[in-house]
Amino acid sequence: MSTDLVDWSSIAATDFPFPAAVPAARLGDELSAMLVSPDPEVRDERAYTAAARWIREGHLDEVLEDLGDIAADRFTHREIQARTFAPLVLRCVLTRGQAAPGTVPETAAERWYAGFASWYPSERDTRGWDDSLGWLHAVAHGADAAAAFGQALPARRTELLELCARRMTAEHTDYRYAQLEDARLAQSVSRILLAPGLTAEQATGWLGVVTDALDGGGPGPVPPWAFNTFATLQSLHLHLTRGLADGGVPPHAPVVAARVATVLRLPYHWLA
Repeated sequence: MSTDLVDWSSIAATDFPFPAAVPAARLGDELSAMLVSPDPEVRDERAYTAAARWIREGHLDEVLEDLGDIAADRFTHREIQARTFAPLVLRCVLTRGQAAPGTVPETAAERWYAGFASWYPSERDTRGWDDSLGWLHAVAHGADAAAAFGQALPARRTELLELCARRMTAEHTDYRYAQLEDARLAQSVSRILLAPGLTAEQATGWLGVVTDALDGGGPGPVPPWAFNTFATLQSLHLHLTRGLADGGVPPHAPVVAARVATVLRLPYHWLA
């Protein structure tokens, strides 16, 4: 077997055929290294595209836990693109774990969740897009990971709902959602709510985080975090009303939607 580096340009140009002659451990190492690149073509169009496909197809099952460990370690990385692509990798790994039981130990998922839960509401660079770095999308990528954690760790669902609420209400931002981050968060919350077993109280309890954050608001300019919160709640109301194409309407959708509408009457006092 050749010891040359994998020819990623050729792989990308031929629609990412899996290089079966290359050991999975080596592929995992190279993909992980590329996923911190500031070059969006290397990081996103090559490494992430390849990793997402090959993980989904089961080609990297023997290194899934290693890929997850490396990704979770990057929540404290100094570079923003490394931090924001970590949840995308975890989403892929966790989703594969659900499709192929035994490939992702629950202990590993819990380990990754601890790092994710610390990072997601506290990330300060929430830009969706950067002209040099390309897609960053901390909010959207984190939302995707939250939904995957909800499937892998059902006992964490109420915590994950509160985590999403803390993300949307995080005050340390001057970025208004401009790249459909509100929809990605709404989709994540809807997917978590779709899982059976939640009580109505559990399905709505996370909205207490939102009302506490908004308490005391008054006249004047709407701060970015409040704009983000209202945008997310509007999007969530639509998701709860229409449901998801691949999952339907969550069991407690009417009561959650009613609570959401109550919150939205704060800025939209003319609502019936």
